[in-house]
Amino acid sequence: MMEGVDLPALQRWMDGQGVGFGPIADARLLSGGTQNILMRFRRGEAAYVLRRPPPVPRANSNDTMRREARVLAALDGTAVPHPRLVAACSEEDVLGVAFYLMEPVEGFNPTQGLPALHAGDAGVRHRIGLSMVEAIAALGGLDYRAVGLDGFGKPDNYLERQVGRWKAQLASYADFAEWPGPEAIPGVERVADWLDAHRPADFHPGIIHGDFHLANVMVRPASGDLAAVVDWELSTIGDPLLDLGWLLATWPEGDAPRATDVAITPWEGFAAPDELAQHYAAVSGRDLAALDWYVVLACYKLGIILEGTHARACAGKAAKETGDRLHAHTLDLFDRALRRIN
Repeated sequence: MMEGVDLPALQRWMDGQGVGFGPIADARLLSGGTQNILMRFRRGEAAYVLRRPPPVPRANSNDTMRREARVLAALDGTAVPHPRLVAACSEEDVLGVAFYLMEPVEGFNPTQGLPALHAGDAGVRHRIGLSMVEAIAALGGLDYRAVGLDGFGKPDNYLERQVGRWKAQLASYADFAEWPGPEAIPGVERVADWLDAHRPADFHPGIIHGDFHLANVMVRPASGDLAAVVDWELSTIGDPLLDLGWLLATWPEGDAPRATDVAITPWEGFAAPDELAQHYAAVSGRDLAALDWYVVLACYKLGIILEGTHARACAGKAAKETGDRLHAHTLDLFDRALRRIN
C-alpha cells in the first residue's frame, strides 16, 4: 500500500485491462500543484503515472477524475500537448476512488526552476510563452462535439452566468468569522459592474482548460516548446478566450516580476503580454476586440477564488500566512483589473 494506492489491487485491475506486464515496481509519489495524489511506477519496460483524488476526497473528487480522464481521452491525436491517457477507472471499487493512468511527461515545470539550457538562453525562454499561446489556440479550435465532449459543459449563456456565479461565491465567505468582507477588496463592485456592462454579445464555444498559467504546463527539456498542459480539473466547454485572459491575468507585466507574480528566474526574454495576445490572434484567427473583458473576468474570478483561503484563514481554518499571501494576490489581481478598465 502506498498512500491511498493499493498496489496489488491496482495490478489486478491493470491485468484485467490488458495494461502492462509483470509486478508493479519503483512506485514513488510525485509532487504536484494540487492535493491530488500522483504516483509514478513501472511494469516491465513501461512507465505509468496514476492520478487519484486526495486521501480524504472532496465531495466532487471522483467526478473530477472522471472528467479529467474524459478530456484527456478526447485530446488524443490532437495538436494540444497533454499527458496521454492510458486507461481510466470510473468505478470506485478498485482503489476506493475513481482514478486514471497516463504516460509520464518528459519535461519540467518552469516555476520549479529552469534547467541550464533555458536559464542560459533568452530565446528559449521567449519560446515558452509563445508555445503556451499555441496550446490554448489549438485547444479552443477543436470541435468539441467531434472529439466526444458534447455535454461536457454548458456553453449556453456561459458569459452571462460568470459574474453572478462569482459574486455569489464571494458573498458566501461571510460565513467565516472575522473575514472583513468584500470591502477589503478595493474595486470589487466596480469591476463586477463593468463586466456586466461590457459583456461580449456572443462567442464561439470550445474547450477551455480553466486554470491556464505557468504552473500548469510542462516544458520540453531540449527546447522552449510545451511537453504538456497539465491539471485539467477545471476544464469545460465555454469561451476559449477566457484561457487567454487567464494567462494574461497571471503573466508578469514588466521586466521585474512583483512578489505576487509567478516567480521564474531569470525572467528576461519572456514574451510581453501584448506579444502573447498578438500571437494568439495570429494562430487562432479569433477576434480579440473584447480581450480586456476576458482579462478582467479572469482577474475577478481568480481573485475571488484566492480570497476564499483568506476568509478561511480569518476563521482559523487555514494558515494565516497563506491567507495573507493569497489576499495580497487578490488585491494585485483587482489592481490589474482596474487598470484595464480605466
